[in-house]
Amino acid sequence: MSAVAWIAVGSLVAWVWLLLGQGFFWVTDQRLPLRSLPARWPSVAVVVPARDEARMLPVSLPSLLAQDYPGKLVVVLVDDGSTDGTGELARELGRRCGGPVLRVVDPGEPEPGWTGKLWAVRHGIAVARRDDPEFLLLTDADIAHEPDSLRELVAAAGPAGPDGYDLVSQMARLRVESFWERLVVPAFVYFFGQLFPFRRVNRTGSRTAAAAGGCVLLRTGAAVRAGVPESIRQAVIDDVSLARAVKRTGGRIWLGLAERVDSVRPYPGLGELWRMVSRSAYAQLRHSPLLLAGTVPGLALVYLAPPVTLVAGAVAGDAVAGWAGGLAWAVMTGTYLPMLTYYRQSLWLAPLLPFTASLYLLMTVDSAVRHYRGRGAAWKGRTYPRPEPAPEP
Repeated sequence: MSAVAWIAVGSLVAWVWLLLGQGFFWVTDQRLPLRSLPARWPSVAVVVPARDEARMLPVSLPSLLAQDYPGKLVVVLVDDGSTDGTGELARELGRRCGGPVLRVVDPGEPEPGWTGKLWAVRHGIAVARRDDPEFLLLTDADIAHEPDSLRELVAAAGPAGPDGYDLVSQMARLRVESFWERLVVPAFVYFFGQLFPFRRVNRTGSRTAAAAGGCVLLRTGAAVRAGVPESIRQAVIDDVSLARAVKRTGGRIWLGLAERVDSVRPYPGLGELWRMVSRSAYAQLRHSPLLLAGTVPGLALVYLAPPVTLVAGAVAGDAVAGWAGGLAWAVMTGTYLPMLTYYRQSLWLAPLLPFTASLYLLMTVDSAVRHYRGRGAAWKGRTYPRPEPAPEP
């Protein structure tokens, strides 16, 4: 066989393995587990770190203050050094909307060794624990919750002990309105699921752990056992690090796709999406040049080789390269269809996944370049040049 044919066959073998051997990552059926309603609704404290979020708060914060939750509920918004009036706006929304108690607090500048968000979360949890809540809901300032979302999360967590979950997380449905959002966002969740298959995350005894930082319901006792957020204070990918810390200390975790939780942050252009991905892509590779050197050709083989070898085989009359590349592309396309369906997008976007993957490959390389230039994970005026990698389970 020709070299092109070998590449095509290698890509096809990779896709057959991904299809069957990677936890069925492409099936989008992981939703909140159904349980009977608790006889007594536990107390919950919501912690919202917010830095320059005045544009998002009018949509997100009222959704938390309007929660139809039967138990005791307190909302703690941590105004993390905002310069756009985030704290003042939050207080005004609290007065206007009513609902549960809203506390707006200021954590001060992060101490050395902390990322900004986790420093804010640390302060928020400390304030929240004054009320001795049984659960903490960690959510972001750009996340809107339907009125019954907290009830569903708490019910899904179940009772404390071996039959319940210590962490329940939902991947908020991201905004998909602009051209670039439609092209890039569903692929972002698809790739995340490929790295952390939800079925494996949810299986007791599995080493795979992950969470989605926009919506994490965490049992307070589990947070204390895991020593969070102190134990993950330097993590850039804080949600995955949190899940690993909880699972490492014996906690049961669950992760799935949301139906009642949405991100309202717009990413209208490619530049915004590029920065969102590149700020943490190299951290996912543990800032390892060896992993980067393996990831780039690996992504090329899996995502770029199928259409390239199909075309090359057709032009050169190489039947093996043509059919192997075409079949690999077909399998790839088929695995992407469920995610596009979940996001209510045109299924004609599925064959474009190789192009989208090439963008992610470039974003990953750019993330590494930024890291070695000392710009690291830059976000909202803060830069973390060489943050520690997430701890392993």
